[in-house]
Amino acid sequence: MSTPATDPTPQAVQSTVRPPKGGYRGTKVRRQRVRAAWLFLLPMLVALALVAGWPLLRTFYFSFTDASLSDTAGAAFIGIENYLVYDDGAWYGLLTDPVWWNSVWNTLYFSAVSVSLEVVFGIIVALLLNAEFKGRMLVRAAVLIPWAIPTIVSAKMWAWMLNDQFGIINHMLMAIGIIDSPIAWTASASYSMWAVIMVDVWKTIPFVALLVLAALQMLPKDCYEAAEVDGIHPVRVFFRVTLPLITPALMVAVIFRLLDALRVFDVIYVLTSNSTSTMTMSIYARQQLVEFQDVGYGSAASTMLFLIIALAVVIYLYLGRRQLGVDQ
Repeated sequence: MSTPATDPTPQAVQSTVRPPKGGYRGTKVRRQRVRAAWLFLLPMLVALALVAGWPLLRTFYFSFTDASLSDTAGAAFIGIENYLVYDDGAWYGLLTDPVWWNSVWNTLYFSAVSVSLEVVFGIIVALLLNAEFKGRMLVRAAVLIPWAIPTIVSAKMWAWMLNDQFGIINHMLMAIGIIDSPIAWTASASYSMWAVIMVDVWKTIPFVALLVLAALQMLPKDCYEAAEVDGIHPVRVFFRVTLPLITPALMVAVIFRLLDALRVFDVIYVLTSNSTSTMTMSIYARQQLVEFQDVGYGSAASTMLFLIIALAVVIYLYLGRRQLGVDQ
């Protein structure tokens, strides 16, 4: 005999309603944590707005004026003329300046080559330092020396070593027969860019190696033990196991080095000064601001530098998130 249908009880109705993701209590706790995080970050954000935000806004403003270094208060608003203007049948401004575009190309070329070399050699050095051998701690400390030396000091040191008259680099290369006569490494248009890339790579490899080494120290050992038992080649283990696991740390190293490389100034200015073969966007902006005393035009160059760096970072982070499979 069939039983008559009964209306669902309030308890049954309530059981069919799902709580929000993470639970009601979890949502409240999450909101409290977010609120506490913003409260802790507030002093830093205020200080950052005063130290970096205000000068940045002033730079944006000056880029639309005819301000000079001797008279910034009496600057007149001229719109986008510092960037692009049509006058007497021709275009003028920063976006039509071949020297500016040459500095953009130099900056991008320097950044791409130097960061790529630093990542490759940094991984190699980190793998060597992660191996077990006698004196490993001493070698680790010695590897950090180039990174610990101030950039100005290391650049000046390399300037002496690369000098074509008394530099030890030419002396060593001539002694082993690689070159026949001294080379002006920092004065030659053919070698100057590679000279500054070499100096930058020498100095910043320890930074990348340190971050990669920290990631290697956190890897689980059971994966490598299983690969060793199965007889898998170490090179295949590196590309299939090690490299994917250290990718997040590697992305942090790349983004920090990319930011430094795109705004590079000190090492190139010390080695080659205002040479057009190595002039970067920062050196170009400094030349307009200080030497030519054109604050408006130099501010336009600085603004474009900021926008290019921001665009490069956004593209890199977007591609990195897609590679790691992070939800957009």
